[in-house]
Amino acid sequence: MIRFSMLLLLLFFTTTNINAQQALKNLQNTAKKEVDSFTINAPQLNSTKKIWVYLPKNYVTSKKKFSVLYMHDAQNLFDAKTSFAGEWNVDEKLDSLNAPVIVIGIEHGNDKRLEELTPFKNDTYGGGQANAYLEFIVKTLKPFVDKNYKTKTDKNHTLIMGSSLGGLNSFYAVLKYPEVFGKAGVFSPSFWFTKDIYKTMEQAKKTKAKIYFLCGDNESADMVSDLNKMEYLLNSNRCYCLNLNEKKIVKGGQHNEKLWRDGFVDALLWLGY
Repeated sequence: MIRFSMLLLLLFFTTTNINAQQALKNLQNTAKKEVDSFTINAPQLNSTKKIWVYLPKNYVTSKKKFSVLYMHDAQNLFDAKTSFAGEWNVDEKLDSLNAPVIVIGIEHGNDKRLEELTPFKNDTYGGGQANAYLEFIVKTLKPFVDKNYKTKTDKNHTLIMGSSLGGLNSFYAVLKYPEVFGKAGVFSPSFWFTKDIYKTMEQAKKTKAKIYFLCGDNESADMVSDLNKMEYLLNSNRCYCLNLNEKKIVKGGQHNEKLWRDGFVDALLWLGY
């Protein structure tokens, strides 16, 4: 049985909190100069999407091409002022690594976030429009990015990462589009949302994607057990000896930006770029 507290986590990004929003107005923008944005038509979603772009410091002068990391919930990645409850500091962390990675952050759809990031419908909460969302990324956004930026286009240099519903979506993405996404960062995934995600894993063709799992042991009551269950199914799909998946359970870790911010660098370094 899903507890009420889990519903609150589900609505973490979509519920408007007046006091929090008022506080955000007083914050300064923290995104670095390397971060830009554009809007693009998303016909699969019958909407337009704001996209945030992080370019490495040497991007302009470099003649090389770069790996691309697609990330959900862009409002929370770079800028404290646009975040719901703190940012991931993705730009500062990548600058400190001098990582040759372009980040494409996709803004969540506010009240449409639950629909966009869930691959299957939940009997209570609805959702189930992730196929359209991923089709937008694969067939509209990625071709635009590859045309307009210096990118390595193959799956081994195309990553996807997210937390909570975004973690669920990122895991589903490597199963749905194994020819596109070769690596995934799966943070605090909402596997509880529907049992169909387990069926999808059981029925999937052998996956070669690298997957980094992260969660805290102080999230929902079932977070760790759900993650362990998915890891078991993944290890049944392919030999554990291939070392293609990694799991980190943070003692005392909670379902929040701090957990995901602190785990970002280790995940990216393990996945490789």
